[in-house]
Amino acid sequence: MTTNPDLQLELRGPQNNIAVIRLARPTKRNALNDGLILALRDLMDNLPEGVGAAVIHGEGDHFCAGLDLSELKERDAGQGLQHSRMWHTALERVQFGPVPVIAALHGAVVGGGLELASSCHIRVADETTFYALPEGSRGIFVGGGGSVRIPRLIGTARMMDMMMTGRVYNAVDGEKAGFAQYLVPTGTAFDKALELAGRIAQNAPLTNYALMHALPRIAEQPSDQGLMAEAMMAAIAQSAPEAKARVRAFLEGKAAKVSKD
Repeated sequence: MTTNPDLQLELRGPQNNIAVIRLARPTKRNALNDGLILALRDLMDNLPEGVGAAVIHGEGDHFCAGLDLSELKERDAGQGLQHSRMWHTALERVQFGPVPVIAALHGAVVGGGLELASSCHIRVADETTFYALPEGSRGIFVGGGGSVRIPRLIGTARMMDMMMTGRVYNAVDGEKAGFAQYLVPTGTAFDKALELAGRIAQNAPLTNYALMHALPRIAEQPSDQGLMAEAMMAAIAQSAPEAKARVRAFLEGKAAKVSKD
């Protein structure tokens, strides 16, 4: 459990190595307020020892319908800047935190909810999922990192269209556009996310760390710098005792081989 009733933690898996994080404001369609965002930041900084992956999902009919506008305060430019940066810090702890995070999406993934989902490493959507960025029609702008993360998923032109016109993507079109890596039947997104988290938690922790922290940065570097960073990360990862043990097990025929099934 966390100290905020709107954000709940449960440990799953055979070794309690999967953190299940639930947005628990179903009557508000899991809309985000500052207290919930700060609780998420603190939770990611203090995950129990032994956790190897996390799943974020929403209670009720929706993942997250965005910012709780009923709690929106009038701010001057300086206060607005600091507020946005607070959200940046919290969602950065999701993207660049201690473990991979899988988002289980259903219903509304809107505004700040889409910003939260885009900070996760893998997104699993069910057939009820829909995506929107209504900030344009409300006279505001994304402030939780969406202008950086969302174009990396779907492209700048698609995000601009969504904010200018209010376009809503359904689950099928959203998966094709790049919002989610998996599209599953209604009601099964959480189960699929939990399955993936169990698989991910079995990876070598240093490899998962490299994929979370190094790969996104390498992808944005000039090729010569990216290749050097890749070489350094590869050398570090393969030098770990666990990596050596896993390679040895494969060479000795004790590890499963890749197959198409």
